[in-house]
Amino acid sequence: MVTRVLSLVLILALVAPAFAQGTPSDNKIYDTVREKLANDELVKGAGLDVTVKNGVVTLKGTVSDEKAREKAEKITKKVKGVTSVVNELKIFGS
Repeated sequence: MVTRVLSLVLILALVAPAFAQGTPSDNKIYDTVREKLANDELVKGAGLDVTVKNGVVTLKGTVSDEKAREKAEKITKKVKGVTSVVNELKIFGS
């Protein structure tokens, strides 16, 4: 009985990291989102505040217009590991 329990624990210890590798960490998601937003000519996201918790990305700051606001959300949703986006971006001057 003890041997079976130890075997099961060993198997779980070896298999669990393999499943975890498929999902990027919040830090990796953060880096990727920041890079993609900063490199987009419409969004120009270098000044945006990005936070990530368990794959949920929150965007804050100001953008030039509604088109940039929507594009920032669309870009963010395409990043691997993002489960949802909370878009709190404001339009400059409104």
